[in-house]
Amino acid sequence: MLNLDIDTLVPQRRPMRLIDEIIAITGQTATTVATVAPSWPTVANGAAQVVVLIELVAQTAAAIGGYNAMMDPTDGHAKKGMLVGIKQATFAIDTIPLDTQITTWAETRVLLENFKEITGVVKIGDRIIGEMTLQGVQSE
Repeated sequence: MLNLDIDTLVPQRRPMRLIDEIIAITGQTATTVATVAPSWPTVANGAAQVVVLIELVAQTAAAIGGYNAMMDPTDGHAKKGMLVGIKQATFAIDTIPLDTQITTWAETRVLLENFKEITGVVKIGDRIIGEMTLQGVQSE
């Protein structure tokens, strides 16, 4: 287990911060763990809608940016927020029951100076439940 303060790395705060733990991180990739809680957005009737996985990938990517800012405080881009859009997303399920542990892997690539592409894979155990590509523009 890594001893990283998630609140230092990502801008989201509870209840909107969904990730509970960062288990691996580099300058381009991160793996996080989250457990579906009643306070999560989209939760109804004991389950979260699968679309919330997009936010998990975005928050995992935000951890990469925060990590990069911690490693190189002179990199101004790492501390700035992003406007994120969905380029592609596929889901294997419709809902995720409360208390389900989810593992999210994300990779970021800089395409242009303020434009990034984020690839994400989300699993429950060994089962892939979501795969997506997001695109983000960093604010000035």
